[in-house]
Amino acid sequence: MFRRRIIIRSEINPAHTRVRAVLEDDFHHFRVELVCRDGLVATIAASAPRRPYSLCGNAVAELDHLLGMKLSPIAHEVTRVTQPTEQCTHLLELTGLAIAAAARGTAQRQYDMEVPLRVDRRTRARLLRDGAVLLEWEVLDTVIQGPDPYTGMDIYQGMARWALGTLAPEESEAALVLRRAVGISKGRGMNLDAQVHAHPNAHCYSQQPRRADQALRMIGSTWDFADLPERLCVDDRDWLAFNDMGSA
Repeated sequence: MFRRRIIIRSEINPAHTRVRAVLEDDFHHFRVELVCRDGLVATIAASAPRRPYSLCGNAVAELDHLLGMKLSPIAHEVTRVTQPTEQCTHLLELTGLAIAAAARGTAQRQYDMEVPLRVDRRTRARLLRDGAVLLEWEVLDTVIQGPDPYTGMDIYQGMARWALGTLAPEESEAALVLRRAVGISKGRGMNLDAQVHAHPNAHCYSQQPRRADQALRMIGSTWDFADLPERLCVDDRDWLAFNDMGSA
């Protein structure tokens, strides 16, 4: 079982909105904090407490390309403001979710995803939003087998465009969050620590060919939450409650 949790908390007042968001799964643990003023992203801070490659944390600086961005309730909008392949995929998506929460005035949100290990190339992926099951997909390889309206959608072929153009905004957000979890869950079946460095496939910051051989594998960075979902984001509780004055 691959598990991923995303938690977003907001402090909303007339002068500004401060949002803190965390993501933790078997392979990653990231934090993002942003402050929004006058409908724009004013500041961004982020950190990568657990990451698969040594250079992933350097991608934090790339989030500065979002400064001054107009708030949008569509989390995916961040991909139109900056070059996604020069960002850490997961930090960028987490920041997009935080910006969307600020735009909507969402005080709190939590996504929990579960993707069991595949049997005969099949799995049943599930997403809970704020504790209630919202999505449950039967998946064969990369194609959703059901239920409708997702039947026949390939998570790697045009799904984002379809979801954003077809579904209600908050359902499309949830669908793309689950899509990402389904995609990376395949890593549970791999010995990632056998890698020396990131693959130079240009998919993200660390995998850019010009730096992939310097993005060394962080041995032991894969954790197992299959039987311990309560441990996800447990180290972030005080930070999410704004019980400190520091940033990410």
